Amino acid sequence: MTVQYLQKKGFQVQPQTNIATVISRNAMINKQIDMTWEYTGTSLIIFNHINKRMSPLESYDTVKRLDAKLGLVWLKPAEMNNTYAFAMQRKRAEAENINTMSEMVAKIEHIRQTDPDNNWLLGLDLEFAGRSDGMKPLQQAYQMDLDRPQIRQMDPGLVYNAVRDGFVDAGLIYTTDGRVKGFDLKVLEDDKGFFPSYAVTPVVRKDTLEANPGLAEALNTLSAQLNNDVISTLNAKVDIDHQSPQQVAREFLQQKNLL
Repeated sequence: MTVQYLQKKGFQVQPQTNIATVISRNAMINKQIDMTWEYTGTSLIIFNHINKRMSPLESYDTVKRLDAKLGLVWLKPAEMNNTYAFAMQRKRAEAENINTMSEMVAKIEHIRQTDPDNNWLLGLDLEFAGRSDGMKPLQQAYQMDLDRPQIRQMDPGLVYNAVRDGFVDAGLIYTTDGRVKGFDLKVLEDDKGFFPSYAVTPVVRKDTLEANPGLAEALNTLSAQLNNDVISTLNAKVDIDHQSPQQVAREFLQQKNLL
């Protein structure tokens, strides 16, 4: 999407894709690449080693200030937060009136007390289950008691299918994944604010912005088009309908009169 839009605006663009996060970061600092879309949570936690709980605005302000010292400029963040969340089948969540994580935990505890043979099953990817900032502190934050048989560890991509097909009662997902909308899953509100904010934002080298008048405005215009609903719809066209990312991006930009 960025390549097509910036080329239309008259910028010369050379895309570099499939670069690992840390390598991309180093390439930005070493002037090997000029811009990227980055998540506030990634910069805060992975690059700057800050694990303090912050609001989305605090996270953005912090990484913007710290990365400015490295010559990296954070432009306007999209209203798109690609963080972790738990999701359920929508029809079941609505039938049982479960809208938040706390309500899910209350349901788990109610079943534990009244029907101990009927385990509530949670689908998790292997990484989150074992991470120091993953399942254990989540359980502490929400006072969620689970027995090991209640946790089903699986490949991240299989969690969505497991929730859709009822193999687990709820599962850990990424909020902008196309299968959330494609499988009609309900994302539960993280009402205790456990998961960090991962607001996607264009990050550009300061010298690149100075050498390319209008680039910041163009990227901010693009960023303003994106939110969780938009990106999950576009992702579903790629992940479920098997359209090419280039085709989906082009059609979206045309609909927004940006091409």
